[in-house]
Amino acid sequence: MTITISLNTDSINTLDLSTAVRVIEKLLLEGAILSYEQQLRFEIDYSQEPDDPRELPEIPEVRLWFIRLDARYPWLPFLLDYKAGELVRYAAMLVPHQFSSKEGILYNPEALEIFLMNKLFLLTDWLQQQNIPGKSRLQSMAQLLGYELDDALFEML
Repeated sequence: MTITISLNTDSINTLDLSTAVRVIEKLLLEGAILSYEQQLRFEIDYSQEPDDPRELPEIPEVRLWFIRLDARYPWLPFLLDYKAGELVRYAAMLVPHQFSSKEGILYNPEALEIFLMNKLFLLTDWLQQQNIPGKSRLQSMAQLLGYELDDALFEML
């Protein structure tokens, strides 16, 4: 069951998280967060001038909205629909990058590594608190971002 959070120009420009908070808090209240794993998508309707070539993750206001959302729900990647590209787009909102017409998103490698390690540590703890096995989930997340996580890392955690 796909869950969609719809955003518009006004909510982004005013840093209004209320639409997202309503959806996410409802999922948390239901107490079955595991059943919503990789089910969340964002539908973003942000007004741009017709000659503005920027992609949404290149627009500072959009990025700032996602930074605020990530500060409130740092474990949100657990819910993102990986198959629909939501994890990659979410990372683009939070990690410096460039767009290439040939190669797509080119993240700053060091910033992406810091982002991934931060999410890895955070999600490891959060998944344990939820009594959800995490190793394979976290390895899949890392693979989508171009990293292979060694089993030894998980042994340290």
